Amino acid sequence: MATLRLFAQARESAGTSSVELGGDTVGDVLDEAVSQFGGQFSAVLDGSKVWLNGSPAERSMPVDGGDEVAILPPVSGG
Repeated sequence: MATLRLFAQARESAGTSSVELGGDTVGDVLDEAVSQFGGQFSAVLDGSKVWLNGSPAERSMPVDGGDEVAILPPVSGG
């Protein structure tokens, strides 16, 4: 299982800052998160950056136990 870390709007839409999810790839982990957290989370995910162990990630990248997938929504400020 990988640890999914959620920040800003992703954390708010999921109601948690992290969760353990199964999957063989980053895409599997993201799909499991959408299944668990629903449409609002999916909308946030669409505009977010995804990182695997501190580096930009592609959906096809493999994940192992102990890996960390992070969802980083765009930041706006003023």
